[in-house]
Amino acid sequence: MLRRLRIENLVLIRAADLEPGAGLNAITGETGAGKTILAQAIGLLLGAKGDAGFVGPGAEEAYVEAEFELRPGLLEEEGLEALAELQPEDEDGLVLARRVFADGRTRAYAWGRSAAREDLAAAGERLIAMSGQFEQRRLARPSYQLGVLDAFCGEEQLRLRADLRVAWRGLMAARQRHEELSQGVDAEKSRLAELRALVEDTEGLAADGEDSLRAERERLRHVGELAEAANAAVDALAPEEGEGAAGLAGRAKRSLATVTEIAPELARAGGELRDSELRLGEVASELRRFLDTLEAEPDRLEQVEAGLERIADAKRRFRCESYGELLARAAEARAELAALDGADPLSAASDALAAAEEEVRDLSDRLRARRRKALGPFAKAVEAELHGIGLGDGEFRAELEEREPGSGGADKAKFLIRPNAGLSFAPVAETASGGELSRIALAIAAVAGGETMVFDEIDAGIGGQTAHAVGETLRRLGERAQVITITHLPQIASVAEKHFSVEKIPGDPTHTRIEQLNEEQRQEEIRRMLGGQEFLQTVR
Repeated sequence: MLRRLRIENLVLIRAADLEPGAGLNAITGETGAGKTILAQAIGLLLGAKGDAGFVGPGAEEAYVEAEFELRPGLLEEEGLEALAELQPEDEDGLVLARRVFADGRTRAYAWGRSAAREDLAAAGERLIAMSGQFEQRRLARPSYQLGVLDAFCGEEQLRLRADLRVAWRGLMAARQRHEELSQGVDAEKSRLAELRALVEDTEGLAADGEDSLRAERERLRHVGELAEAANAAVDALAPEEGEGAAGLAGRAKRSLATVTEIAPELARAGGELRDSELRLGEVASELRRFLDTLEAEPDRLEQVEAGLERIADAKRRFRCESYGELLARAAEARAELAALDGADPLSAASDALAAAEEEVRDLSDRLRARRRKALGPFAKAVEAELHGIGLGDGEFRAELEEREPGSGGADKAKFLIRPNAGLSFAPVAETASGGELSRIALAIAAVAGGETMVFDEIDAGIGGQTAHAVGETLRRLGERAQVITITHLPQIASVAEKHFSVEKIPGDPTHTRIEQLNEEQRQEEIRRMLGGQEFLQTVR
């Protein structure tokens, strides 16, 4: 999901900060107000080329930044290896940005770090589906088509795909180890030495070792405050000289003891005071023991710091992003060294390679069987959506072909469409353009889509009942995906969960303002889209 979109000095937009919601988001405004600048901003994040015309009047540069939720496993996919290396530790989101300078040069960033424009585009295309030229490029991508088909198959299919990604990485590692051993023993000796070093450097580390040491360090850093507080409490309860709370409770108890025979009803109060004296004395003793522990290990902070430094060094040396990964790799190293004990390394590597190949083959076969079973129902479901949004003559077909095995299996999906009877089936991305292509993409997404979808041309050439149908389909899609639509149609805007307005502000220079509408403002905007108050009164 797109959490936030920030734009600065892009054409007419001086500054805009949008936080789209999780469902359907509508962006409306008068023709020429600058709605398409939003599409340009997202296009930059998808790798579009920038030029000097993107920079607003009087500015030195334009800037677009988007913050996304980072879905599990995204950076493990093929083609995103370079971007994954830039990810900061403990970062659970993805921040992509483009900067366009006044001379036409551009720079790309991921998490504020310089990145290649192509890497930015590769990640952006997996997170945002955008109409127009990007829609055509995305719909033509076999990996996208295969992903949609798998999403239609259901959660079990997606789980199998995740298992296959892990198995594929294992296969690649097994092949590399086998090749290294086949080419020479030196490389294997070096690898085994690293495994032994990993085991040695992590010896004795507990599962919660890092968190425990961090917590202890925090405590030791405040030892002075702890000692001061405990000493003050001891002085208040039972000081070395004078009477504290415990002594005063004892004196009160003794005062009552002389008169309880005269007033037996005071016996209970005397008992309470006796208990209080004992409890306060015990608390004072407990605090003194606590103070003794603070003084018992004066060098403990240095030991804790050394322990944390040992863990940090191990994570750096063995290229682990987290403490958990370090322990997991150490466990794998121990298991591998134990398995190799007394065995021929090349023979063991051959066995491991065969096992990895078998696992990948098994998972790929299971994925293929489920995909083939889903082809017919998937095509019928998309066709039904096409008929509902004004493409009533469209026929849709999904096909599966074999390809070289990869992390997604050994299949290639193809989406074909026949807009009118008598024509031949052709690839979806080659048979339509503009608004029609956006509606085809909407129909596919309504059946099995899930990423953030941005529509800029979906209302082209439609109105009336078809507009209502498109709006309803967008609303249903918004129940499971984030949808952002730039529209002129009130039928679409009225079903959105969030509504943003784009307004051109006259001035020197003229600029565009974007803001989220409250309920009253939204009603007024939809009245404007319907023709204005005078027109509505005439209709009534």
